Formats: sequence, structure tokens, C-alpha cells
Amino acid sequence: MFFLPDGFWYTITWFGDSGFLLPVAAWIAVWLGVRTVTRPIAWRWLLLFGAAGALVALSKIAFMGWGVGSALLNFTGISGHTMLAASVWPVAFWLTAAHGEPRVRFSAATLGWIFAALIGLSRLAIYAHSKSEVAAGFALGAAVSGLFLWRQHQRPPPRLHWILLLISIVSPLVFLRPGTPAPTQDALGVIAVRLAGIERPFTRADLMLRRHRAGIK
Repeated sequence: MFFLPDGFWYTITWFGDSGFLLPVAAWIAVWLGVRTVTRPIAWRWLLLFGAAGALVALSKIAFMGWGVGSALLNFTGISGHTMLAASVWPVAFWLTAAHGEPRVRFSAATLGWIFAALIGLSRLAIYAHSKSEVAAGFALGAAVSGLFLWRQHQRPPPRLHWILLLISIVSPLVFLRPGTPAPTQDALGVIAVRLAGIERPFTRADLMLRRHRAGIK
């Protein structure tokens, strides 16, 4: 699949960017929290999504600040793009199809996971992450969306109009030019440096140097 042009993969990868998906995730919580009957669902979504986001941030800060990673697995932290995509897109698509039959809602969620997998592939195609990092991101994000949707399986689906979901998806474009990455990674690097008291964050090059010195093939 990587024979496709770089422009294609950079376009796909942006749909997992935090500047795009964090507002979408927030809007989902807002729409679910407006009505009393769906407010517990909103809190469940915030809890699951927030916990996953914290794990991603901690994994990146641990590596950039203290070099906590795996040279053998080429692991420097959980892929945030992939986690966000696997968390948000299945839930967003499922909510869009909330008025449909159960199999329609399931198909919509499955489409979201497929899209998230494509975003994960894009991270490999542009050499932003290793396979282990993308796999970890997809597993964590799929756990968030899967657990959220599983808890909704035996309950009436929330009645959200598709226009609300469209607003959620389009709203980030008002403040963020399409294709422009959010400075999340740089911000985490600054935090890591200050917490660890070092001059610069650890990088993948440092990890590979460590791997070379250890004689790991």
C-alpha cells in the first residue's frame, strides 16, 4: 500500500491529528451531556477517552524525559494519532447511524475502525511511528471505543441528529487549517525536558544508538 504518493498519506494522517480529533471528542461529550438521559453516557465517554489520552501522554513524556522505551521493539511511546482515530471515529460513525438498525450501527462503527487502521498505516507510511507504536495506539483506541459501544449494546441508542455530528467534525476547520499538525508533540517534549531536568528530549536516534551499543539486532 505504501506505493501511494506521500500526499495521500499525509492527508490521511491529518484525520488522526489531535488538533482535529480532540475538539470532535469534546463535542461528542457535549452533545451526549446536554440531555439528562444521555448524561451518564457522556461521563463514560470522557472517562474512557481521558484515561487513554493520559496513557499516551505519559508514554511519550516517559520516553522524551527519561528514555523509557524499547530498543528491541523500536518503541518510543504510544501513537497518539492512531489512538485518537481508533477511539473517536468508530464512536462518531456509530452516533451518526444511531437512528438505524443495530446492524447498521455496527457496520458504521466497523467503518470507523477500518478508517482508524488506515490512519495507523499512514503513520508507518510517513515514518512517524514504528509498528509497535501504531499497534499499541490502535489497541488502546479500539479498547476505548469498543468498551464504550459494548456498554451501549443493550441500551437504546442516543438520539443525536447527524447535523450535530457534522458540526463536531467541521468545527475544528474553523480554527485549524487542514493538514496543519497540532504542536502536541512539541508541547509534550517541553514538559518532559522540564520534569526530567535535561537539556533536550530523548529521540528515536538516541534509542537506536542505545540499541547499537547493546548489540541488539
